[in-house]
Amino acid sequence: MKTAVIYSEHFLHHNTGEGHPESPERLRRIIGYIKSNPQFRRLEFFEPRPATINEIEYVHRGDYIQRVARICERGGGNLDPDTVLSRESFNSALLAVGAGLTASDLIMEGKVRNAFCAVRPPGHHAEADRGMGFCVFNNVAITARYLQKKYSIERILIIDWDVHHGNGTQQIFEEDDSVFYFSIHQYPHYPMTGRAEERGTGKGEGFTLNVPLSPGADDKVYLIVFRELLNRLVENFKPQFILISAGFDCHRGDPLGGMLVSEAGFYEITKIVVEWGKKFAEGRIISYLEGGYSKEYLPLSVGAHLLALMEEVFS
Repeated sequence: MKTAVIYSEHFLHHNTGEGHPESPERLRRIIGYIKSNPQFRRLEFFEPRPATINEIEYVHRGDYIQRVARICERGGGNLDPDTVLSRESFNSALLAVGAGLTASDLIMEGKVRNAFCAVRPPGHHAEADRGMGFCVFNNVAITARYLQKKYSIERILIIDWDVHHGNGTQQIFEEDDSVFYFSIHQYPHYPMTGRAEERGTGKGEGFTLNVPLSPGADDKVYLIVFRELLNRLVENFKPQFILISAGFDCHRGDPLGGMLVSEAGFYEITKIVVEWGKKFAEGRIISYLEGGYSKEYLPLSVGAHLLALMEEVFS
């Protein structure tokens, strides 16, 4: 079976304004690179369906959803100083969430093996009642709830390697023992959450693992964390589905991070996740684009990630 890419040109209509790092150009470059490179000819592209309001409410409060809709209806505005909405942003955000739901159905129906959701706006900073850090709705969290509700998936692993901690995803699942949230990120760094002692609360205690790293961590450090620390936890948790918040701003050339991960590093950590997927989750993996702001290196990093999902050789 093939690897799917879930993408819509409507994601380009989310207009964050001139000079904003989370721009439509990110996706233009990713899709242009994939479609022009014969290495990716086996990928299968799918259009997402928009998520319904009811599906967004799996995670987010109704008054917050209405606030986003109202701002967009008025022509746009800000959720916070960094998170900009335009007239079309609400529709783009519904499609961004819907990409994961579309991918879930394709995988569970046996039509594709795994999927990459090339979306914007991103999602992992969005909390139940607020968006922040360029994020509107928490795409990966809603996908997890959808898998639980529609397909009765009991154990879901979320892996977040964005250079910024996914405070929203952690908050949403911090009292939940059915979703294991793992984040490896730069610290101290925005949003100043994700300390090692944050491990979940109540019955969710022990189902959050944060690995905060100082600037300068490279491929070797990331691979040690995945192979030695995270591997033991995955073996114990035995996920039935794996979701990835794939932020490529830990690349050594990214302007918003201070890490030193290379394209080869992204390929290798993705390969590890693919092996976990085959061992525990029948190969079921959905990856969501989060951060990554280098116009030069973002397409190359996504390409390396896709080659690993496709189980192709990286060169």
